[in-house]
Amino acid sequence: MGETVFFEISLIIIACAVLSWGALLLRQPIIVAYLIGGFLCGTSGFGLIHDTAVLNGISDIGITLLLFLAGIVLHPRRLNELLRQTLLLTLINSAVAILICGGFCLLWGFSPVEAFFIGLPFIFSSTILVIKLLPTTALHHKRMGAYCIAILIAQDIIAVALLILIGSRGGSPMQWLLLPVKGIGLIAAAFAFEQIILRRAMARCDRFHEMLQLLALGWCLGLALLAKHIGLSHEIGAFIAGVALARSPLAFFLSEQLKPFRDFFLVFFFFVLGTRFDPSALRAVALPALILCPLMMAVKYGTFRWLFSRAKEDAPFAHETGARLAQASEFSLILVVAEQRAGLLSSNGFQLVQLTTVLSLLISSYIVTARFPSPLASNPKLKQD
Repeated sequence: MGETVFFEISLIIIACAVLSWGALLLRQPIIVAYLIGGFLCGTSGFGLIHDTAVLNGISDIGITLLLFLAGIVLHPRRLNELLRQTLLLTLINSAVAILICGGFCLLWGFSPVEAFFIGLPFIFSSTILVIKLLPTTALHHKRMGAYCIAILIAQDIIAVALLILIGSRGGSPMQWLLLPVKGIGLIAAAFAFEQIILRRAMARCDRFHEMLQLLALGWCLGLALLAKHIGLSHEIGAFIAGVALARSPLAFFLSEQLKPFRDFFLVFFFFVLGTRFDPSALRAVALPALILCPLMMAVKYGTFRWLFSRAKEDAPFAHETGARLAQASEFSLILVVAEQRAGLLSSNGFQLVQLTTVLSLLISSYIVTARFPSPLASNPKLKQD
């Protein structure tokens, strides 16, 4: 067993290292390299990895850390301010995306329920792609960066809520009624523990970076386990842990220090997802994916552009920001896995969302790097770090 796990983890790291290097040279999203690595090493490829049970557990840590770091940059006051600024805009765009994408799937022959759950993952834009392709100056000092971050944060919160609802599907009415009570209780306990104990513990070892990282990781995973124990989910526990820690003076430092841990474990999530690609199912959904992808991107771009124009932003700003947010997301892939586990999607629906998401990441990366300022711009005149 030990040798098998060592072989599989080593194979994943080697394959993803080589493929991500190639993706970087070709200016492709690194996520796509991880998915291709999983496909090539899985049963549909060379058959080097057959059992992904252990790898699934490792990949769950990546999702947990993703949500923890989404929360750790959100001081409760900032969270409230950003939500007031962008929540309505985000909700309108989400509703339009679900309506159009779900309507297309309904016309293609999916059932109304499945069409809705196929459209649902497309409400998100890629945090990784948007942030990576924004110049640092725009990200931290310009209105476009603030708008993009605020919308992505609002989408992250919606994603957390959807993961909770899907994860608790099938529970009794009493269990549903108790969910808000459990959530409020967990939030109160987390904020109190962080204020009274965790902050003091971190202050005692603030010169020892390894110790701070271990305390933060222990806090994240401990609250994730507690949330799961009381009937919520690992993801919501990690998000609450992050928001509670966001009030700490060390929050920004910890968010930067822990990003490599998140990125490392997310490699396993996307790799395992790639092993689930079924060539026969992909052939069945190739045509609808080739239609749905540009449709979804056009709808998101057009809706964002119109909403920014209504917010009195000038036309170039609305055009560029809409284009930067017009793809599907890594959260689309996370949500579609949760939907399939809950029995809400058929194999074809699952493959359709995956293929459409990957295509949108590829197309979006081409558009942004070719036409707008970016650290990875293909035009030297547009290259901005």
